[in-house]
Amino acid sequence: MELLINLVVVLHLLGLAAIVGSAVFVARGVPTPALVWGARAQLVTGLVLVGLNQAADEPVDNTKIAVKLVVALAVAACAEIAAGRERRGQGRPELVHAAGGLAVLNTLVAVLWT
Repeated sequence: MELLINLVVVLHLLGLAAIVGSAVFVARGVPTPALVWGARAQLVTGLVLVGLNQAADEPVDNTKIAVKLVVALAVAACAEIAAGRERRGQGRPELVHAAGGLAVLNTLVAVLWT
């Protein structure tokens, strides 16, 4: 079970890298497929991690998870809306930057919330 959890953690971190890398370093305000798929990956792998940890009888702080879920939903919403607007020629760079900033916020919550 520990190996499976570690593999999902790696996928979760790759999703974070895709979001932050796209929003801050690559796109400069233009939504990329990596941004959108990274946000989706973060959402799915985060939920899987909670389920796996609960199945392994590991302690889970439900309040922290709820906060992280709300922020992850906001990241995914910003990424999806930005991509949709870009396809219609109505780009909104601030949505891309918001997705990146919220992903960093979610990382801070994960690391600093004790």
